[in-house]
Amino acid sequence: MSSLQWEQNTILIVDDNPNNLAVLFEFLTASAFKVLVARTGESAITKAEYSLPDLILLDVVMPGIDGFETCQRLKANDSTKDIPIIFMTALDETENKVKGFDLGAVDYVTKPIQNEEVLARVKAHLSIRNLTKKLQAQNEQMQQEIADRQLAQVSLRQLAEQLEKRVAERTDELSKTNDLLKQEVKERQQVQENLQKSLLELQQAQTLLIQNEKMSALGQMVAGIAHEINNPVNFICGNLNYVRDYTQDILSVLNLYQKHYPDPPVEIETKADAVDLEFIKKDLLKMLDSMQVGGDRIRELIFSMRYFSRQEGLEMKQINLHESIDSTLMILKNRLKFKPNRPTIEVIKKYSPQVVSVECLGGEINQVFMNILANAIDAIEESIIEGNTDDIKPNLYLIQVSTELSKYNTVTIKISDSGAGVSEEVRSRIFDPFFTTKPIGKGTGIGLSISWHIVVDKHGGMLRCTSIPGKGTEFAIELPIQQQVRDMTASSPQPAGY
Repeated sequence: MSSLQWEQNTILIVDDNPNNLAVLFEFLTASAFKVLVARTGESAITKAEYSLPDLILLDVVMPGIDGFETCQRLKANDSTKDIPIIFMTALDETENKVKGFDLGAVDYVTKPIQNEEVLARVKAHLSIRNLTKKLQAQNEQMQQEIADRQLAQVSLRQLAEQLEKRVAERTDELSKTNDLLKQEVKERQQVQENLQKSLLELQQAQTLLIQNEKMSALGQMVAGIAHEINNPVNFICGNLNYVRDYTQDILSVLNLYQKHYPDPPVEIETKADAVDLEFIKKDLLKMLDSMQVGGDRIRELIFSMRYFSRQEGLEMKQINLHESIDSTLMILKNRLKFKPNRPTIEVIKKYSPQVVSVECLGGEINQVFMNILANAIDAIEESIIEGNTDDIKPNLYLIQVSTELSKYNTVTIKISDSGAGVSEEVRSRIFDPFFTTKPIGKGTGIGLSISWHIVVDKHGGMLRCTSIPGKGTEFAIELPIQQQVRDMTASSPQPAGY
């Protein structure tokens, strides 16, 4: 603190020794303090009562009442009890110091007096004293503010009571209005939910209608093509046996001619050399065998097309699931073949011998197989990094199809691929109508939705999808072996079973 600050502080020095008084008086006055002096305890008490100094330097040993009694009287007086007292004494026994502190002294200065020590202790306790006064003033101000606030609170409480009464009346009115609004909102929400449900059902109905018409037309076209091809193929394959027999007969006669007429005319020998007769005799039978293999392959494809596109309407029949899967794979065989940017996609089939037939709508179940297998091929092809064919590993391009019989009288068909898999966000929406991750023009987003409808709604089964990004995707189709009597036109508003 600056010396100007200490000019506001008064110090009372009490000592019966004139020399001590003089030394301290001059030193403290030079340090910018206002100094009062007293030579006896009685005089000190009197001066303290009317001047109220900020600090008292009190000698312990004095004639009349000593410093301890003087301190005791000062502390007993309401007007002087808060003045800090520093004892000055040559008594350094601990019991004397303890007694002084018990009486209310704040510090001790040991004689002979050291001016700098006295100054330091005086400044320290005056700083505490000044802070105490400041805090007391602030406390009084706060108490006044508290009193003012209490008065204000009383006024506010009265006003609040009036407002509460008005608010209660208004609240009652608003509550009635709010009840009416809530009822109206509830009714509107119900209407909105009904509209959304109806919209979703309409979208699903439109989707099913479009897809059913599409599949019906496609089935009729495939069945017609298969029928038209079947007749000439049967004609060709049937005549191949006769052609083979006739060829064998002709070749046997030719061999006899060569045996009995080893020296034919020059013209015949020249012609035989020109057409390479010996090569024709060997290659002709091989050509017939190849034609037979090709005809059989066409027959198998026609059978698969006819089996895949069969139309049963709403009539449930016992269908061999393995044949249905095989017919679907036969139709997709071209997509499984080797391509410049990837090797052949291998299909591993693990059919359970316990699974023979299931009562279902065969054409629609084939449609489910087609959608899921086509998606599996798409997933594998999409996982290929374009332009990096050197790193292609054949064992990464697999589709596994398995069947198993469960103890709940159901059959589970699992179709898994080794593609890139999908995220949980995509997996959770995979059966939503019109949801697709494919580019525009490569997918409509209705294939899996239709599949879910066929398996869950029409057959009372379950269709689940599990996928791990980077590991692949698996679809599990669970179908009851025997169908119960149920409404085949029923449908659910939201996909379930996954």
